[in-house]
Amino acid sequence: MTNTTEIANQITSLVGDDRIRAPRGLEARAATMIAAPADAAEIAEIVRKCEADKISIAAIGAARTLSEIRRAPVALGISLERMARVVAYEPHDLTIVAEPGISVADLNAAVAPLAQRLPVDPRNPEATTIGALIAAHHAGPLRLSEGTARDLLIGIQYVGRGGRTIRSGGRVVKNVAGYDLMKLMNGSFGTLGIITEVAFKVRPIPGNYTLALASLPDVAQAFAAARILFDAAPFAHLEVTSPQVSAALGLAPRIFVWAGFSGTGAEVEYLRDTARGIGGPVEFLDGSDATAIYGELRDFDFGAAELVAQIATPPVELARVLEGCGAEFRAHAGSGIAQLMTHAPLVAEVASATIVRWRELARGARGHLRVLHAAPEISAAIEFFDSPNDGALKLMRALKAAFDPAGIFNPGCFVGGI
Repeated sequence: MTNTTEIANQITSLVGDDRIRAPRGLEARAATMIAAPADAAEIAEIVRKCEADKISIAAIGAARTLSEIRRAPVALGISLERMARVVAYEPHDLTIVAEPGISVADLNAAVAPLAQRLPVDPRNPEATTIGALIAAHHAGPLRLSEGTARDLLIGIQYVGRGGRTIRSGGRVVKNVAGYDLMKLMNGSFGTLGIITEVAFKVRPIPGNYTLALASLPDVAQAFAAARILFDAAPFAHLEVTSPQVSAALGLAPRIFVWAGFSGTGAEVEYLRDTARGIGGPVEFLDGSDATAIYGELRDFDFGAAELVAQIATPPVELARVLEGCGAEFRAHAGSGIAQLMTHAPLVAEVASATIVRWRELARGARGHLRVLHAAPEISAAIEFFDSPNDGALKLMRALKAAFDPAGIFNPGCFVGGI
């Protein structure tokens, strides 16, 4: 069944006509029609109906990621806007359970009165839902010290094949049953099921955040300085920005090293002394000045660029690969991850060749590259996901077939067209 009116009528019978609507904004690039179920039971009913009628579906938060990587909209988007509650919060156990439609910012607002946080920092946390945080594996500068969502996740619930509700892990830190299944859902881009509830570890908010900034003459020296700092002390985050990115963040158009750190007064002083070893003048920011520019670094918008990609390599290889790519970048130097971009207008053939060249450089360093954004006129020529080796791709296809035999969950929107 592919007729929009017929699909709307069928889904309305399951959730009511007030839950069916036309897509808004970016949703239009991800789905032809939107349903907004109120709970996991309604999602299960929708999944069973869509499996029976071969209707493609995709979970939708703010639709920022799906609008970029889907070649064509699915028939039905499952908006999680009505599933945005904190289900349980145990501050003494440092755990929280929430529905997938709540944003990272709202979840952190719920735990902030007790000086706790979920220590993940995706771009624009106000627009990043918890479901998207996991499914698209979003992360920011704090990945260096805090890890990513997969490192903080202790339990997950989702609706999968046959409309069955599947649970893995639990609501307490000591319960680690199903650990591998939780990791499997991370970065699956909604191709295995629809997340309906998650449990996380939260952590105390560290005090005295301070940011050290230093300009270095070239990429190699900047990354060498960042490596010295990484080896010397536990910094919260370590970034290197190219001249154009630095300028967009309000700095001089030069290569900068960013070193963020927190702690007690004595710890901060020690880390200040360590950061002075970068070489050359070092500027220190603290208080609201530090948090404001850190927020700009975290939220840096690459979307205005013609072509944006994320590269991951062993940290010691990242500088060499970025120099070979010849693009502007924001690099998480201690983690071996960077976002790179070009603003130059590109025709489709040149854009495709650029991605091929960047991927060859990444693979030559035992890494990989995924496209994050491509201008509309070139996106059709771009392979957004890198290609794994044959063995890995075979395993991924087998997992997709086992978890989604009907092929309805966000089809054609993952590695190898899965």
